[in-house]
Amino acid sequence: MEYIYAALLLHNSGKAVTEDGITAVMEAAGVAPDKGRVKALISALSEVNIDEAMAQAQPAYAPSVMAPSPMPAQAPEAPEVEKPGKKEEEKKKEEEEEKAEETGMEGLSSLFG
Repeated sequence: MEYIYAALLLHNSGKAVTEDGITAVMEAAGVAPDKGRVKALISALSEVNIDEAMAQAQPAYAPSVMAPSPMPAQAPEAPEVEKPGKKEEEKKKEEEEEKAEETGMEGLSSLFG
């Protein structure tokens, strides 16, 4: 992507989009350019009218032209299905907690007589 940005920067500044130009822009940005990619980009852009390509792409990115997209509808959450033994496990846990509380209270009652 940075190779394309370098080419667009050169084009918008009125300079020729060349291998040396793209290499210089990328090096100035602190990116080590790959010579093979630079050559491939120059070759691909040789038959492209950049002004025409940008004019065709511009409406897709212009915020004033874009219609707001509706929020996607969220699927309703599925009801939680309880496992058959789950209620029994919960009852057992509650009973154990109550017994533990009662045992703790017995100790406290002996302190206060």
